Amino acid sequence: MSELLFADSYTREDLRTYVNRARALDADGAIRLQSHGMALAAYVGVLPGRGLMTEGAVIGLRVIALGEPVDLDVTVSLASVSERLARKGISAFSIPPSTVSVGWAALTPPRSGWEKVGELSVADLKTVAMQGIAEIALGSPEGSGAHAVAALRERVWARDTQTTPPIPSGAAFAAYALGFMVPERAQVYAHGHWTRLSTETGHVLIR
Repeated sequence: MSELLFADSYTREDLRTYVNRARALDADGAIRLQSHGMALAAYVGVLPGRGLMTEGAVIGLRVIALGEPVDLDVTVSLASVSERLARKGISAFSIPPSTVSVGWAALTPPRSGWEKVGELSVADLKTVAMQGIAEIALGSPEGSGAHAVAALRERVWARDTQTTPPIPSGAAFAAYALGFMVPERAQVYAHGHWTRLSTETGHVLIR
């Protein structure tokens, strides 16, 4: 399979917007495109996690409707996808030939068996995200070393929220940065080592 056909122009634009948001977080990032039918699961890494098991990884997921069934599972650069989606007047999307390898993409979140554990206010999640962004900006003055900034980001986003149920603050950041905070409530699900924050516009998966 070398091309994807979207359900309509709106779904193509939806994916383009999502990819651009992910690139704003990591210009050199990757996207995993997975489909076994009429829906395309587009995964992006927001926070990489730690160690061999990438513990603490935060992954965004947007599901895109396709115009024809596809069997696909590739991980490619966000830049290559963005470049192809920027082409005007093209209904099909050519899959980039060069794949990339990133730790979070080796994780496959469960498709079923999730248990709902609560729901959260989107307003509260946005507050968590904005406070974290401000804390990192304040603690990273000009001239701060890259390692120090990375360590600060890890501490801030690994911290559990004061909500019920609590979730890692990085999940709120991912939902905010990827544009998933459209409805008023977000659902929280659990499955083994995984937690999922879901709204009508997308999902955040935390390992």
